[in-house]
Amino acid sequence: MKILITGLNFSPELTGIGKYTGEMAHWLAAAGAEVRVVTAPPYYPAWRVSAGFSGAHYRRERAGKVSVLRCPLYVPSQPTGRQRILHLVSFGLSSAPATLWHALTWRPDLVFVVEPPLACAPVAWLAARLSGAACWLHVQDFELDAAFELGMLKSGLSRRILNSVERWLLRRFDRVSTISGKMLERLAAKGVAPQCRHLFPNWTDFERVHPLPRRTVLRAELGIADDTTVLLYSGTFGAKQGLELLVDAVRRIGDRVRVELLLCGDGPVRTELERGAGDLANVRFLPLQPLELLNDLMSSADIHLLPQRAGAADLVMPSKLTTMLASGRAVIASAAPESELGRLVARVGRIVPPGDAGALAEAIVELVADPALREQLGLAGRELARGLWEVNAVLAEAFGHESVAPLGLNSPLRRVAAAV
Repeated sequence: MKILITGLNFSPELTGIGKYTGEMAHWLAAAGAEVRVVTAPPYYPAWRVSAGFSGAHYRRERAGKVSVLRCPLYVPSQPTGRQRILHLVSFGLSSAPATLWHALTWRPDLVFVVEPPLACAPVAWLAARLSGAACWLHVQDFELDAAFELGMLKSGLSRRILNSVERWLLRRFDRVSTISGKMLERLAAKGVAPQCRHLFPNWTDFERVHPLPRRTVLRAELGIADDTTVLLYSGTFGAKQGLELLVDAVRRIGDRVRVELLLCGDGPVRTELERGAGDLANVRFLPLQPLELLNDLMSSADIHLLPQRAGAADLVMPSKLTTMLASGRAVIASAAPESELGRLVARVGRIVPPGDAGALAEAIVELVADPALREQLGLAGRELARGLWEVNAVLAEAFGHESVAPLGLNSPLRRVAAAV
């Protein structure tokens, strides 16, 4: 079974799409598939190419059993809407010859392409057709919708043209998957046929992420007192997150309860956030933690915070939610009750209206005052997450499900799934 994966983000990125594409590739390779990946050098979420990699050259490498070809990439240090477009297009152009070369010389059974960027989709579809492979588009983020609805790009004629191109492309693929029910509904609205669209959610390794005693190594290293409630956000510092809401909420709480907010990660708005929180002694910024410290980090929280701007509702399902819930800690999310994120978190945590720092502050105070409720919510969240997003179950379902039979891949993919 030969699988060609093409996508902008890949391991060793620790967060976002790269984490999941990397884990999927290694899972498939470990189960016996031959996997090749066309991707870019790691740069996310810091928006700078990682040390030891180059954004100017092609580079081959071996990641375990996976063969990786990294392509040149333009990475803006402060990405604006226009610079993001150039960034995505640069990878679409540099990856095109690599994808076509693999398709014609290696002849994969399946070409799997990840959006964003949508700019890779036409070449991935062409590569599949030239090599006789099945073509599968996996949508992690509706990048065009998000860019327009969050104001990164101006609506008008350009939006109508791009939406038409997107709809045409989506209908060309043998299979189109995405990560949440609401996003699946959006695929239907864009004209993807029922037999072609499938749910393929992100996942969590519940062996790697599990509840630890509250006094973790990280809390000890940071000198956080036992009577302090730790609020944690870990992930990308970007425009879609609306992280200023967290700082505002801590400021509103004042000295009513003892809390410390840990903001762990990197991204284009980090400097702005640091300036905004400069007067708060109980807000700390940490770098992204290495994978081997992930469990300690997640268990260092008493409450996980998951902000989301109103305009991003149901355009993305925050991948970090799976890990938050797996840690067995309570979660507060800013989400509309009718959104998929809101409905999920309301079952096992607290939701507040997007952008409402006062409501977030009150929800935090409520959970700080009731440790037993926090524990109850945390355990309920872990059980919910285990039923929805266990890594082997999700990947075996996606690659071994009978619905792949029309792709001509049913038999080999079932063998891959059976290996777990």
